[in-house]
Amino acid sequence: MLNVMPMFAVRPFTCQAEAMTTALAYALHRPTGRFEPTEIVRRELGPNDVAITILFAGICHSDIHTARQEWGKVTFPLVPGHEIAGIVEAVGSAVTSHAVGDRVGVGCMVNSCRSCENCLAGHEQYCAKGNVGTYNSKDFDETITQGGYSTRVVVNAHFVLKIPAGISLDVAAPLLCAGITMYSPLKRWGTETGKKVAILGLGGLGHMGVKIASAMGAEVTILSRTAAKQADAAALGATNFSLTDGDSLKKLRSSFDLIVNTVSATINVESTLSLLRFNGVLANVGVSPEPLSTRFSPLAQNNRVLAASGIGGINETQEMLDFCAAHGVGSTIETISASDIDAAYDRVVASDVRYRFVIDVSTF
Repeated sequence: MLNVMPMFAVRPFTCQAEAMTTALAYALHRPTGRFEPTEIVRRELGPNDVAITILFAGICHSDIHTARQEWGKVTFPLVPGHEIAGIVEAVGSAVTSHAVGDRVGVGCMVNSCRSCENCLAGHEQYCAKGNVGTYNSKDFDETITQGGYSTRVVVNAHFVLKIPAGISLDVAAPLLCAGITMYSPLKRWGTETGKKVAILGLGGLGHMGVKIASAMGAEVTILSRTAAKQADAAALGATNFSLTDGDSLKKLRSSFDLIVNTVSATINVESTLSLLRFNGVLANVGVSPEPLSTRFSPLAQNNRVLAASGIGGINETQEMLDFCAAHGVGSTIETISASDIDAAYDRVVASDVRYRFVIDVSTF
């Protein structure tokens, strides 16, 4: 829940000294531009707020879709980033859940109404009034949020996660989006020892799916267009690997209890459904640019389920972080400096990353 200065007040950063309410950030001023060092204003610390010194910020593909206006209109200047890891620098007078020096994270949302049925049930991500995204989102006070490509942020304490000591901050940062995006459907659909789970696509989301599903005890298969990442899949914990061509998939009919589709490209839903066993589930977390379609018959066969999933609520996200720390699970990352952000965006689009870029904010 962040406050940015009006457009005319956002200016290139030229002074090393920062007031308590300012932060150095890397921002885009237009969708075809390059990231520039910029000074932004964070709101004053309120009684229920936590001020965080950001140390690492992951790059999610949704950052790129947003920045390039592929998902709709953007309010510029834009500071992306919803995979935030850092240290508490100050807490408001009413905050008891966090203390100065705590290792913390912030994910995809920074506010919600906290009073609707979904929020009260711990599903703030499905807030009836709409959750407030960590960046490019209008908060309830009409300010536009700015994200984690920044040296500091002020967030309502409810939306600040504790990062357990068992996981380093750099590999924890992508868990705040990629980790919970995979953990939520894996948990919801009963991933456990004895279950057979397939992950469609081995990228930023898929590699976390392999690690988490394996830690839950499942037998994991990677489904991929090419064999280029077969060795990676095995190293990450996958038991099996299969191409997604027709002949390969025919051999896997009625094989899986759960398939999590992480790819953003359009898939053949019917052929993918055919891979499911009785009561099997195809859960989609990738955002396809085109509508996905299927007849009812592939669903009726074997009583299959076609589902979709977003991120998790705050309680579930904390549960995911605790689970990952307990099982030694973190994102596989490539750490970059601020000057590498533009190149990293192009490399993500080209699928040239193993498997998540994380910005070292000390390079700002």
